[in-house]
Amino acid sequence: MRFDQLEIEGVFKMSPSRFGDGRGYFSETFRQDVFCQNVGDLAFVQDNQSLSAEKGTVRGLHFQLAPRSQGKLVRCVAGAVFDVAVDIRSGSPTFGQHVSVELSADNGLQLWVPPGFAHGFCTLTDNTIVAYKVTDYYSPEHDRGLLWSDKQLGIEWPVDGLSARLSDKDSRQSTLADLGEVFHYEGSTL
Repeated sequence: MRFDQLEIEGVFKMSPSRFGDGRGYFSETFRQDVFCQNVGDLAFVQDNQSLSAEKGTVRGLHFQLAPRSQGKLVRCVAGAVFDVAVDIRSGSPTFGQHVSVELSADNGLQLWVPPGFAHGFCTLTDNTIVAYKVTDYYSPEHDRGLLWSDKQLGIEWPVDGLSARLSDKDSRQSTLADLGEVFHYEGSTL
């Protein structure tokens, strides 16, 4: 498994190896020891999965406040998504910046989104299934979001605001300017 740090420190694209033959392929998608060697000594406590029936569905940008903040290891097991992580750590040299990766069942890539980031995705196909591991349990009282279409973020989504399929909650999230300090940058993690 290869780990590539993206343009924002602490966010990694993971590329699991695939071993194929006439039957298909085998891939080891996660190993705790290898993950800890490359990213940090973290434990996952919950696995989540979502099905988005229609192309152009946007989920996010979501995060949880401390002390229930979550790191997420995201992969797409059916279809494809445009996956985004936004740095929302006040004082960070990359505050308000984002990285994006296409995750698909075909490419097998995964994205590690550490605590202190808002995460979301847009489906690129119908019937897309996303699975992700998290480092803390879901907590409704700590659940927050950032408006996916906030112009200040500069995210070039593959869908516009008129055709995006959103939950009511995601269509009413805060902009970065209105978010306030939700996380504080503690310096380099490397």
